[in-house]
Amino acid sequence: MKNTLNIFIALIWLINGLFCKVLNLIPRHREIVSEITNSKYSKEITIMIGVLEILMFFWIICKIHPKLNASIQIGIIALMNIIEFIMVPHLLLWGRLNSVFALLLILIIYLTNYHLNNPFKTKHHAFNS
Repeated sequence: MKNTLNIFIALIWLINGLFCKVLNLIPRHREIVSEITNSKYSKEITIMIGVLEILMFFWIICKIHPKLNASIQIGIIALMNIIEFIMVPHLLLWGRLNSVFALLLILIIYLTNYHLNNPFKTKHHAFNS
């Protein structure tokens, strides 16, 4: 279950990074970056973000420091969605409702990395005397 969820999470980063940003198959992403940064380099910034998202895919798949990775993912998703919620809700696929989906993804990342198959989690047993 945990591996399946991690692959699902990793694919979200890959799809958003490669297809939506680097290959610009969803131009709305570049529009969002352009409006938030107010920069003539929005194309380059969007591609850079996409490359970082692709690197996040590989980091998740490699399973190196998964808790640190999960914490960084949660922080990035939360920050990105707060900025978009405030600055460009009109460019989001579901408007401000996007924040609900972001919260669900954050919850999945948290539960997958902090609660599923945790070998350090102790079970409390009731002993009869």
